[in-house]
Amino acid sequence: MLRNTSNCSLILPKIFKKATAMLDKASIANPYARAVFEQARQNNSLESWSVTLNLAANIVQDPTMREIIHNPLISSKQIVDIILNAVQDQFSDEACNFIRVLATNNRISVLPEIAMLYEKQRADLENRLEAEIISAFPMDAMQERIMTQALEKRFGRTIHTTIQVDQNLIGGAIVRVGDVVIDGSLRAGLTQMANELRI
Repeated sequence: MLRNTSNCSLILPKIFKKATAMLDKASIANPYARAVFEQARQNNSLESWSVTLNLAANIVQDPTMREIIHNPLISSKQIVDIILNAVQDQFSDEACNFIRVLATNNRISVLPEIAMLYEKQRADLENRLEAEIISAFPMDAMQERIMTQALEKRFGRTIHTTIQVDQNLIGGAIVRVGDVVIDGSLRAGLTQMANELRI
């Protein structure tokens, strides 16, 4: 029996376009992330640059700020002034100059990608992995410690965890470490059972 592929022909180009845009942003952000990382490593300021880039990325991702960045009537200097006014005195002189360089080169919009790539380089240097744990219920300190130790044993690296609660999981948890996803949720188990029973 022939299937209607018209929906696929409409959806696939959109998926490829989105994926290409993400790759382009990462390619643009990479040299900036590497430059900041090398400077931070040499100056022993890895943590302060993590804080700086994370804060800047959050500002840029604000919907109102995104409109400002893409408004052709607003100059790069005005964009810099808005960002620096938002952070007040939280940025070092080097960080302020970095924001100015990005704005001058029309690269402010890739700050989230710069922050992400910087953190990846820092984690590699520190032999550390970031793990996101999505739990059906809040985890206490002992449960988090047990989970972290288990992940460190499996991956052979220091694990830094962030925890979110999603009651839709019903029970259990989902763990994301880099490209690895461990789905131990009750919802996943029920879905698998339903598929096996063809419900």
